[in-house]
Amino acid sequence: MAYDNLVSDGSIRPVILTVPGLGGSGPGHWQTEWEARLPACRRVDLGLWEDPHRNTWVNKLNLAIQRAEGPVVLAAHSLGCLAVVWWAEYEQPGSSRAGGPAEGAKVIGALLVAPPDVEDRPIDRRLTRFAPVPESALPFPSVLVASRNDPYLTMAQARRLARRWDARLADAGEVGHINAASGLGDWAFGRVLLNTLLPQPLPVAQETPRALPAARPQPAARDAFDPASVWQHA
Repeated sequence: MAYDNLVSDGSIRPVILTVPGLGGSGPGHWQTEWEARLPACRRVDLGLWEDPHRNTWVNKLNLAIQRAEGPVVLAAHSLGCLAVVWWAEYEQPGSSRAGGPAEGAKVIGALLVAPPDVEDRPIDRRLTRFAPVPESALPFPSVLVASRNDPYLTMAQARRLARRWDARLADAGEVGHINAASGLGDWAFGRVLLNTLLPQPLPVAQETPRALPAARPQPAARDAFDPASVWQHA
């Protein structure tokens, strides 16, 4: 097989698959920006964007993962996070608690950004199609990114999900649903978190991340951003 994601040392760079949520991700969304800017980054076309069906989304995600040239890191947003978690429940054995993904596993990590409440008080009735939330720990390293003023999920709910899925929890500050309306552009903060899941980090522009917690001082553009400052206790 010919790979278009080889790096200089001959190793294979992981494919980054973006997994949008309800309605898809349009212009100005960080997923759309990443697809245009990052190497080996492309969208999973789940279809049925306005009328999501859980098993259809899981099956399409599985097909995209199996067709990827090499290891995969998933970058999911909103309801796409639930598609990832249900895919892991159905398709990939093993546990991150045992030290990482199972040998030979295709998915090596997942960035789960702003998953919505699908059980208690979901904003949109269509979200309930992905309930109940799987209880199992994810079988690969994962980062759950939550916003303090996300109308779809509270920080307390995010902590519970992170514990349930054995994911690290990152505080994105007050940036709404972390979507196009949040005005994040390339979202440097998210890129830093994505790098924690990649074997070889990708360059991130030296700029002030636009999603730091509002209560913390903003680092100068010249300073190296330390993601350890945003990890939360789940």
